[in-house]
Amino acid sequence: MFEPSDFIKRAVEDIRERVGDGKAIIALSGGVDSSVASVLASKAIGDRLVAVFVDHGLLREGEVDYVKETFSSRLNLRFIDASERFLEELRGVTDPEEKRRIIGRVFIEVFEEVAEEIGAEYLVQGTIAPDWIESEGKIKSHHNVTLPHGLVLKIVEPLRELYKDEVRILARELGLPDKIIKRQPFPGPGLAVRIIGEITPEKIRICRKANAIVEEEVIGAGLDERLWQYFAVLTDTMATGVKGDMRDFGYLVVLRMVESIDAMTARVPELPWDLIRRISKRITSEIPEVTHVALSVSDKPPSTIEFA
Repeated sequence: MFEPSDFIKRAVEDIRERVGDGKAIIALSGGVDSSVASVLASKAIGDRLVAVFVDHGLLREGEVDYVKETFSSRLNLRFIDASERFLEELRGVTDPEEKRRIIGRVFIEVFEEVAEEIGAEYLVQGTIAPDWIESEGKIKSHHNVTLPHGLVLKIVEPLRELYKDEVRILARELGLPDKIIKRQPFPGPGLAVRIIGEITPEKIRICRKANAIVEEEVIGAGLDERLWQYFAVLTDTMATGVKGDMRDFGYLVVLRMVESIDAMTARVPELPWDLIRRISKRITSEIPEVTHVALSVSDKPPSTIEFA
């Protein structure tokens, strides 16, 4: 049986022993994994930890403000806007695995620059078991697992053997607010894995808005605690539509909503049809570039939760 208090004690001691008198940075995303890892590391080494939040330009709507408001008073927080750098590196790239590799590499470059500036030798990450299991199984690489060769920073992963449900238990034990504990997982590469094909500023805007609509409607329907993840995918498929009395030609957006316990498997539950119709109507009316909305009904396996 998982005992959160025992785990916290061991993890704090392990981080303290590994880092010693040195300094560390932590990759803070605002999700429950990195939040728990941040609190554990802060308990272990105090102000010798710098929490680095990097805006890679692929975040969900309102994410920057959310992270700043939530963690500015809790952690020694450093905010870095590297959005132009990431998007330039991703220009013209369509292969999803290549996107993940590029994002992982640029993240590490940014972290190493911050570490050199403050004299840190360690990088703490919120890696959990499904991340490295999927990477080692070559299902898909995770940016926090597929690290570049020649990495100077020493990696510390206090949650490596845990699953998401156990991390949420830790979060509650550590006194983190419900909005973090119950927040749906968001991929490290962000909207890059929800945009099929080349990433452009226009596609980011469309995908971000569609995801915000899905989140608003699911939360409004009271299904956010039941569902593991709920989001929209912007495909590279174009479809004919009608706007007013005129022919239109726009994007196909796919809705993805699943239940899961640990992300290793997931199933698509029966969903209220009025919710799906409402989301579809909002997306096609509020985002002029979208003409069609579809629903993904594939479980994991054979599908993965994210599309790319």
